[in-house]
Amino acid sequence: MRGISSFGGYVPHHRLARQAIADAHGGAAGKGARAVASYDEDTNSMGVEAARMALRPLGPDAPGSVDQLWFTTTSPSYADKTNATTLHAALRLDREAAAFDAVGSTRSAAGVLRSALVGTGTTLVVAADARTGLANSADERDGGDGAAALLISDGGASSGEGAPLLATYLGGASTSEEFLDRWRVPGDVRSKQWEERFGEMRYVPLGTEAWKLALDRAGVAPEDVDIIVITGPHARAVRQVSGKISVGTGGIGDDLGATVGNTGAAHPLLLLANALEHATPGQVICLVVLADGCDVFLFRTTADLANFTPSRTIAAQVEGGHVGLPYTKFLSWKGMLSVQPPNRPEPARASASAAARNAAWKFGFVGGQDEVSGAVQLPPARVSLTTGSIDEMRPRPMADVHGTVVTFTVDRLAYSPSPPVVFAVVDFDGGGRLPIELTDVDATEVAIGDRVEMTFRRLNQSDGIQNYFWKARPIP
Repeated sequence: MRGISSFGGYVPHHRLARQAIADAHGGAAGKGARAVASYDEDTNSMGVEAARMALRPLGPDAPGSVDQLWFTTTSPSYADKTNATTLHAALRLDREAAAFDAVGSTRSAAGVLRSALVGTGTTLVVAADARTGLANSADERDGGDGAAALLISDGGASSGEGAPLLATYLGGASTSEEFLDRWRVPGDVRSKQWEERFGEMRYVPLGTEAWKLALDRAGVAPEDVDIIVITGPHARAVRQVSGKISVGTGGIGDDLGATVGNTGAAHPLLLLANALEHATPGQVICLVVLADGCDVFLFRTTADLANFTPSRTIAAQVEGGHVGLPYTKFLSWKGMLSVQPPNRPEPARASASAAARNAAWKFGFVGGQDEVSGAVQLPPARVSLTTGSIDEMRPRPMADVHGTVVTFTVDRLAYSPSPPVVFAVVDFDGGGRLPIELTDVDATEVAIGDRVEMTFRRLNQSDGIQNYFWKARPIP
């Protein structure tokens, strides 16, 4: 039996109220707000955060159980280079764990999920997207940024090894057809869409056919389905298919449109994770993805779901987000508006050789601990600061260790795409001190004694090289 062993979703801290778009351009505002990745976030860093939330409930040994990692997005940070290897390093997966990309289309998330569910071994499926569009467009208003991760395995309830299944896979179906509905050429900042009625005419029969096939193959009746989560880039088609397939079922679940927005390739996994957070044991959840066809997945939650505690629920992240991002700052972060940079030299490109030599520290945030005194050193070093011993240090993972701000400074002169820079000295629980940049903070509200946690972010980019490291953010 195969299914979902763990899950996690990530919603960025910042929100753009749709009213702010209307105030800038006029016209209808739309309801709610959309999630916005910060200037120091991209799909790789958001994918890391979602995957950490999926692995954390299973304990510190969870990364070692992953046999392969699949990462999917429509907005990759790199072409040619594999993005999944960045996640692999940040999550400290075993060297033997394979890492692959599936990028380019919103349907890729459904593809890698299906492959994981019908495959073998333990697969970590991660999807992330940062959606954009031309100013005042529907894509800008209705899009959103976010990530989600699912750990797919055979479960460990019967064998006593590994995590038990939270939801078993009952089966599914897919329909595919070539037609031009939505497209974007490489390098373009916005998607284009054919006349809406055309796409609606193609998607509705594809969706209803896949729905019927999935129910038949899984041996499930419509009245057995407790909740349907459905998504796709064609909003009208999603509404039409929802109305047709929901008859006799428990109904359509929250699409997070008013609070997060449509996160593209990440949205199927994000909606499924959100549904699992609110589900009870024994319920049947159906995921429907309309993108260049239709993919339907049916799951039944198990008794183990009642004992599962998410690292941080999607609902809590939605509730704790900061609504009030200025529209001009949003445009600047999305690369749609050029602003005067600080009068300081831009950072030099990150060194590939230096990054490779220090990968455990740079990507995994692994410090050192003296085997004799137990003192923690950040960054790690060969020589102990307490005993002077050489090469008697053991690795000390610190990414999940909380800390306290002991002092800080607000720098308005240092180069940053979003000044000012807030830099703090943090004392970590159990030992270790490090000066480190803070993120997702209001510079006027930072105080000595603030509790912080670590988050994987992009420091800068130069010559096309993304320079990743860790920052600290306030604990919600």
